[in-house]
Amino acid sequence: MTQTASPPARARAAALALACASLLAACGGGGGSSSSQAGDTDPGLPPPTNTFAGSVSYRGAPLPGATVIAFNTNTNQVVATATTDANGHYSFAQLGTSCTDACKWNYQFWATKAGYSFEPAIGNAADADRSGYTWYAPASDWAAASGAAVTREDFTGQFTNPGGGSAYIQSVLNFDSVPNGSVADGNFIAHDGADPLVRLAASGQAQSYAPGDDADRHAGVAWPATRYVDHHDGSVTDTLTGLTWLKDAGCLAPATWANAIAAVNHLAAGACGLADGSTAGQWRLPNQWELESIVDESAASPAISAGSPFVNVADTAYWTSTSYYGGQAGSPSAWAIRMGDGRYINDGAGNLKATSSLGVWAVKGGGPNAGGSVRLQATGMYVPYAAGDDGSVQAGVALPSQRLRENGDGTLTDTVTGLVWLRRADCLAGNWSDALAAVQGLASGQCGLSDGSAVGAWRMPNRKEMASLADRALNNQADFFDTTWPSADAGLPSAAAPFAGFVTLQYYWTSTTDAADTTEAWTVFSCDYGVYDTPKTATGYTLAVRS
Repeated sequence: MTQTASPPARARAAALALACASLLAACGGGGGSSSSQAGDTDPGLPPPTNTFAGSVSYRGAPLPGATVIAFNTNTNQVVATATTDANGHYSFAQLGTSCTDACKWNYQFWATKAGYSFEPAIGNAADADRSGYTWYAPASDWAAASGAAVTREDFTGQFTNPGGGSAYIQSVLNFDSVPNGSVADGNFIAHDGADPLVRLAASGQAQSYAPGDDADRHAGVAWPATRYVDHHDGSVTDTLTGLTWLKDAGCLAPATWANAIAAVNHLAAGACGLADGSTAGQWRLPNQWELESIVDESAASPAISAGSPFVNVADTAYWTSTSYYGGQAGSPSAWAIRMGDGRYINDGAGNLKATSSLGVWAVKGGGPNAGGSVRLQATGMYVPYAAGDDGSVQAGVALPSQRLRENGDGTLTDTVTGLVWLRRADCLAGNWSDALAAVQGLASGQCGLSDGSAVGAWRMPNRKEMASLADRALNNQADFFDTTWPSADAGLPSAAAPFAGFVTLQYYWTSTTDAADTTEAWTVFSCDYGVYDTPKTATGYTLAVRS
């Protein structure tokens, strides 16, 4: 996956682009090749240009009037924009191509239209790419891969940042342009929340502790009557998510993060009681949403459903493959979840990759053909820090750009989950009971709402719903939620803050009680967006949500 260069790296890329232009001028008469391959371009001639074209669709039909932006990362400039026609088509021509292995013209494309988020795809397959090898010359070994791939990119350098937000991230079609590398199926799929990309599962909380709480409202997809299937070969399949887990959660010894990933990457049949025919490389360390998915909020010690076939599940913390975001260079910490109660671990020495020795569990499978009742969303992490980590695998349904759609009536629609959120994030606060009551009484005319909603339409989000807003490519979620991003370059549309008044350094309530201590409820800390247990008597903010 091509990663976005940091501003200094982009400056170097711009200088490299100028050097490439000089190299192009000097390429003439550079000698022919004694061998050839299909599609070769004579390096004695200026390289040809490429076209990049595709379509934009919504619910299977063409979407006219969408703007597609072509951005050159070598020069950090928008080189062109196009508007989709009545058939949803767009096209760019005369795109420059590579000059050497060390000099590759790179373009990124993304789509925008008010009211929609966009998922980039190649041939309608978001995990596909196209590549070829061209322009061969033995003296310089000028063989460069062409093609487009779906990536996430950090565009902080292209947007001003007066509010101090963490990053501005787009999902893009990333195109390395080399001779004969034109692309005709650089497509985008538009979403507005009418057909959610995922459906969230219920939390598992069965006992109600107050009117309007998690168990009282029953939000989310109900669990199957038989959730876990023991294959009696050392593996267990979760019929809710379709994921397959190592049955023995204590077989792999506690380890540092890198050693945990390596141990899981090497796991295969013959180890840990496995007789499933699995081979090394099929298992992975679960990402944050995968490990969160088996937390049963009605259980404690461990927070796993009673009667599940798992063995040796410790009450201590288990690693996830999801790093705490620290830019391209990485972070010294990774997220972990304490399986005794489901608390997230992101506090100082407790989750340092190099020194913390935490539990190691293994998972495999998932994806669109997994057969579960629900599909999990991706965490948003896109930077690979180790082979087999979250940024490398990127399991789950990819997050579109920009996922939260403002409805103009005081609400936001999450195009990933389809949930509708109160946009005013600082309107409702109090202890847990008072906050629950305030949300129950919320209606149009309050908190900036003009949506016609009546009393009882809104609820306090449960743990799964509140956590679903996280994007692990951000290191300060609250700042991102509350930051408007004006464009720093001509041709780039600015982006308004999704929420209004999202408070930093504060806990936001969920309606889910901590089963390990029912005097506490689960909260999300607004900045790191981790899930933590908080006394119900404390004062916190709450969002309001409805389906």
